[in-house]
Amino acid sequence: MTPPWYVLGHRNPDADAICAAIGHAAYLLATGETDVVAARCGEVPPRVKLVLEQAGLPAPLLVDDVRPTAGSICRKSVVAVRQDDTFLMAYRLMVDHSVRAVPVLNNGGEVRGLLHFLDLLQLLLPPATDGGNVKRLHASLENIGATLGASDDCGAPPPTEEEDLIMMVGASSQNTVGQRLEAAREEGSIGQYLVICGDRPFVCRQAIEYGTRALIVTSGYRPDPEIAEQAREKGVIILCSPHDTATTVKLALCARKVRNIINDDFTALASNQVVSRFTRKVAASSQNLFPVVEAGTRRLLGVFSKSDLVDPPRTRLSLVDHNEFSQAVQGVEEAKVVEILDHHRLSGDLVTRDPVRFINEPVGSSSTIVARRFREKGLEPDPAVALCLCAGLVSDTLNLTSPTTTEVDGQMLSWLSGLAGVDADQFAEGFFASGSLLLHADAKAIVGTDRKEFNEDEVCLSLSQVEETSFKGLAERKEELLEELARLRHENEYGICALLVTDIRRHDSVLLAVGLEPLLCKLPFSRTGVNEFSAPGIVSRKKQLFPAVCEAIRLRVE
Repeated sequence: MTPPWYVLGHRNPDADAICAAIGHAAYLLATGETDVVAARCGEVPPRVKLVLEQAGLPAPLLVDDVRPTAGSICRKSVVAVRQDDTFLMAYRLMVDHSVRAVPVLNNGGEVRGLLHFLDLLQLLLPPATDGGNVKRLHASLENIGATLGASDDCGAPPPTEEEDLIMMVGASSQNTVGQRLEAAREEGSIGQYLVICGDRPFVCRQAIEYGTRALIVTSGYRPDPEIAEQAREKGVIILCSPHDTATTVKLALCARKVRNIINDDFTALASNQVVSRFTRKVAASSQNLFPVVEAGTRRLLGVFSKSDLVDPPRTRLSLVDHNEFSQAVQGVEEAKVVEILDHHRLSGDLVTRDPVRFINEPVGSSSTIVARRFREKGLEPDPAVALCLCAGLVSDTLNLTSPTTTEVDGQMLSWLSGLAGVDADQFAEGFFASGSLLLHADAKAIVGTDRKEFNEDEVCLSLSQVEETSFKGLAERKEELLEELARLRHENEYGICALLVTDIRRHDSVLLAVGLEPLLCKLPFSRTGVNEFSAPGIVSRKKQLFPAVCEAIRLRVE
């Protein structure tokens, strides 16, 4: 199975992370790639939701973990048997598909156990051949008839209920057959006997007169009408097998239902179980085939074998708008990173197993990079994708007013807005005027919507940013925002946990920050409260806020 290929931004994605993912997935598909899916590993910000509605596009797929799971490595095309299938049906299925083990399902599609080829062999040829094991049979007469392909119009119709039967081949002399039947009657088991014989009318009469459970006449012979009538009167079932006696005995043994011999001591794995967490357990197991079931139920989804764990298929990833493991989707270290498109500094611990395409450019947004890739290939994104790329570009460059803005950003915004059929300035005005987090979101959403983690000189940082058209509502929300920052800092042991609230019209910001006092006091901003700083002109987390925090860390050390 070909693993999916996700185009993903960072955790707690902002507009650029989501819009660049949408745009780059469209680019890959346009250049001939397949199985590419735009995805996200966090909630869609309110402003982006409005852009997606305007573009008529669904939100990218939410993917919160890309580690290989039992569900992602299993084979979905499964050879399985039902618990009410006969041995013969199971045997033929296994031979036809060249498999040595199959899962056994109940009528609801849930896994009941495993059936191995060796299980069938041992039951058809028991290791201890003392006679008793070989001749006893638990099956319904209906299934025996069906397995033999026998006709049943010579006696009472065969019942569907399973019974304990004792097979006896009536190939001996009449006296010997009579003695064996008499002994069975004396011990009270005659009603369980299933007598198998060829064209031997006397033996047929003996079996009926003694009151055996059933009679199988082999080799295509049919008993005389008077024998058939006698059987009806005595309630003895007669089955006419087209096979010789030896074959009939073998096939009768195969009429047993699978449910009676399945091994219910087995390991099944939920589809969401992570491969790296069960590899050792599976490797140490004597079991070779492992059913994969729907999480929370026992419904079968697929199977895998030990050999499938040697090099399990890894989810393919194109990472946009970040290049650090700390910001990437959970499980990125177990995925196959195909490429990275970013406009941030190189840092962190992102290590790949294979060479990757790495595009890192000093532009204002990742959406700019995606747009330029379209243009360099002589391709045009459709209007909906172009609109999304406009949103990502406008958001990250504050409509080309951020200090991170380059000439390329302006060129790409002009090109994209033309393709999308919008006026860039009017679109930007509407974008920033919509979806104010300060006025409509709770503190957790405000802090978490666009939040990035960093590690600088062994100090862990969390820096969030919200962009507003004014500071309206900030004063009333300040205390709860600081409480949320403190909670996050306590949970993750950050040296600094901060939120930059930016007024994009005035190019002014207020920084709310909690953390180590030796770090806070070194921040190059005017302190207006214990945890509040005035940061006029600071609008870029990447180019202004983060370097300032890094400098504070260095000054603390000095």
